[in-house]
Amino acid sequence: MADIEIPVLGEYQVIPRIKRDTMAGSKPYVAKPDIQAGMGFPKELVPDWENVAVKKLGDLVSQSRALQVFLDSCVKCGACTDKCHYYLGTSDPKNMPVARQDLLRSVYRRYYTFAGKFFPKLVGARDMTKDVLDEWYNYFHQCSQCRRCSVFCPYGIDTAEISMAAREIMDTVGQGQKYCNEILVKVYSIGNNLGLPGPALANTLEGLEEDVKDDTGVDVKYPVDVKGAEVLVVTPSADFFAEPHVDGLIGYGKVFHAAGVSWTLSSHASEAGNFGMFIGSSKDLHKVAKRIREAALDLGVKRIVVGECGHAWRVAYSFWNTLIGPFDFLDQRYPIPQHICEFTYDLIQRNALKFDKSANDDKVVTFHDSCNVARASRMGKMPGGQFIIPRAVVRASVNKFFDMAPETIYESTYCCGGGGGLLTDELLDLRIKGTAPRMQAFKDVVEQHGVTHIAAICAICKAQFTKVLPYYKFPMDTIQSVHGLVSKAIRLGAVNE
Repeated sequence: MADIEIPVLGEYQVIPRIKRDTMAGSKPYVAKPDIQAGMGFPKELVPDWENVAVKKLGDLVSQSRALQVFLDSCVKCGACTDKCHYYLGTSDPKNMPVARQDLLRSVYRRYYTFAGKFFPKLVGARDMTKDVLDEWYNYFHQCSQCRRCSVFCPYGIDTAEISMAAREIMDTVGQGQKYCNEILVKVYSIGNNLGLPGPALANTLEGLEEDVKDDTGVDVKYPVDVKGAEVLVVTPSADFFAEPHVDGLIGYGKVFHAAGVSWTLSSHASEAGNFGMFIGSSKDLHKVAKRIREAALDLGVKRIVVGECGHAWRVAYSFWNTLIGPFDFLDQRYPIPQHICEFTYDLIQRNALKFDKSANDDKVVTFHDSCNVARASRMGKMPGGQFIIPRAVVRASVNKFFDMAPETIYESTYCCGGGGGLLTDELLDLRIKGTAPRMQAFKDVVEQHGVTHIAAICAICKAQFTKVLPYYKFPMDTIQSVHGLVSKAIRLGAVNE
């Protein structure tokens, strides 16, 4: 990718000067007709699409009071302008949250406000045209729905909600994104984002059992479709094969083994991720989540534990209860749902696990707060548990840990640059530029404390960092799974340890 201009990391994060339309040509591939049809969307741009788009916009506004408030309440104060990692990395003003919002807000004003109908030029209202649609397709696919802007907005305007609405409108008129829609079709037809069939999953898990036995001398099981197990684990399908993801899955199994808790995966619901959220489709959000309820009932489990995936945890924590609840068939003594970090943290608090932190002494670790965990969920019973609990698990596994600068973590965390359905190679230029603020913060902690590795609890963050770290002169294996660190440090009492 020689044509990509890699942002230069300096002594501190710099707010760039505006460079108009620098990312005007950046857009993902459009979904093919058969993929659109598999999603129940039009195969191509429908006749009279302009009116269809405007009507869909009106329907969404009437169904969501929040969306209407977000579209009506912006006063252009500028608080969000320099908060988006894509603006900081690209310098394109349309990647300022307020400007990106206005791409849709201008059409909303034209058709659904008095001033826009009668005095459109005075309020920046625009007709729905093909140029506007193309602009939507470009820039609403340059938003990772990370919600960082909403933290700093005095009105709490959430660009993610506007982004989701725009994407749903585009799907409705026949202009969907290939990456997200293709993945959703794989989930419906096979069961997971990667299109990994049941027999291949079972074979992969058998291979993991053999590897762990060779490494530890202990028979740690990685079961699938075991009826009557206590815990159903739903995890991102990347955990089944790719590093550092698979190291996390290995760690889950060791934790359950050490705790003496029976668990299983499900070939029917082998995917925790839910791309229905990325495309803004409540129908698909429900359809994907429903598979998990079906698996839990079929297997007769008492608990559901979610693996290391940022948006999967947001969907589980924030939406499952209304999407696929009630969960009256589960054991009410435990959190419903429960994050794998919560599960491990509870065991650590009860001294039920043994660790040898020196097993990770080749690493000086920092932690990356993933957006959907940090700004759209909680863990545990304490405020801020989503920040405290993962760090506690990391600290239990390593001797050397340092946080990045406070303005770049917790609620203010920078996105990895690849979330929100943007983890596709045709957007690599955007992804590299979008990760620049996080790389700047990481560079600083590397120089100050000698940090060598980043731990994360999000599959997309791990995949994104694996791809983009080398562009910033950091090794690919700098990124680690939190439970990969657990896996290295946990002691199972094996004969060869």
